[in-house]
Amino acid sequence: MPRSNEIQKQMRKKVIEIYQSGEGYKANSKALGLQRTTVRAIIHKWQKHGTVENLPRSGRPTKITPSAQRRLIQEVTKDPTTTSKELQASLASVKVSVHDSSIRKRLGKNGLHGRVPRRKPLLSKKNIKARLSFARKHLDDPQDFWENTLWTDETKAELLEGVCPITFGVKVTPQFRKSTSYQQ
Repeated sequence: MPRSNEIQKQMRKKVIEIYQSGEGYKANSKALGLQRTTVRAIIHKWQKHGTVENLPRSGRPTKITPSAQRRLIQEVTKDPTTTSKELQASLASVKVSVHDSSIRKRLGKNGLHGRVPRRKPLLSKKNIKARLSFARKHLDDPQDFWENTLWTDETKAELLEGVCPITFGVKVTPQFRKSTSYQQ
């Protein structure tokens, strides 16, 4: 669950000032428009640590340094088809060893998400012209004509429910094969 917005430092100092003037949690929360439990937590933190500043949080520091992160973003924006394994190898060259999933997470936080392009080939100029001429030719045909028209097209049939995909009538060129690219 994501953290809620933090109370600003000025507001936390006001809570302590009101508390030191002798007011209780209830009066303090009404005066500043905060929850009573929030006021209590701020006061307890001040009593325990003597400050209302943000303290260092627990957790492992990141292995990816800011400069390594900039390098990742730069490489991906230069070549969006770069895979996370290739990025992992480039980080290894600067002595930063991280898992490829960590690289994907870091890129995702920066708005660069891995995408797989559609396998459907784009229409060629010849196909576009043929479709347009067909549409113009049959523009004024009556409804009876369209009811008796059998539509056939290239089709993709999967046998055994996705275990063995077989494509009929479509030649899959290397440019339409599955590959990863990062996009914003």
